[in-house]
Amino acid sequence: MEEKAFIFDMDGVIIDSENLHSVTKVQAIRSFGVEVSEADLNLQSYVGRSAKSFFSDVLAKYPELGDDWEVLAKKKHELYQKILREAPDLKPIDGIPELLARLKEKGYKIGLGSSSIMANVQLVLNRFGIIDYFDAIAAGSEVEHAKPAPDVYLLAASRLGVAPENCTVVEDAAAGIAAAKAAGMRCIAVRNPNSGTQDFSQADVVIDRYDEIKL
Repeated sequence: MEEKAFIFDMDGVIIDSENLHSVTKVQAIRSFGVEVSEADLNLQSYVGRSAKSFFSDVLAKYPELGDDWEVLAKKKHELYQKILREAPDLKPIDGIPELLARLKEKGYKIGLGSSSIMANVQLVLNRFGIIDYFDAIAAGSEVEHAKPAPDVYLLAASRLGVAPENCTVVEDAAAGIAAAKAAGMRCIAVRNPNSGTQDFSQADVVIDRYDEIKL
């Protein structure tokens, strides 16, 4: 019998982090002397996308920030990681630990494919005490093309040793759903408070809670 796998996105799937990302993006830009607000940055359209995608567009809009998106991204990552380490009330999204335990019990391989850098991924999974559930991790910093390209999910599947058609992706963002389908994988979309008006029509299944997933 062929092995099967579940591959999880992280932000908005394992951790409710979109507000943290929004706050630290604004703080990073302001730290370089440009006054911006969340509304100025159209942050909703970057949910599930890479830091390179976001900060490259920021530099095009605010040329006074220079021409190196990585400088801004580095500052943002520092601010975000400080919160991950120090915030007392961070916890996984409801139902995630139980779903991971159910998957392990049923013999599924478990992977992660995130647009985040590896340092952020490891911080979150270690902070929540769930890193040992994961058989393979692929981070956005390891691939050339960010979501909606399929690269990060194909890398995760390769590391799991499971064929893409035997993988199910759990996503919360339109870009990630597109990435999963481009990789030839089944996709479950989970709605959360940050979903907004995102298009989930490409997903095979749309859920509101993790206990809706039937194994």
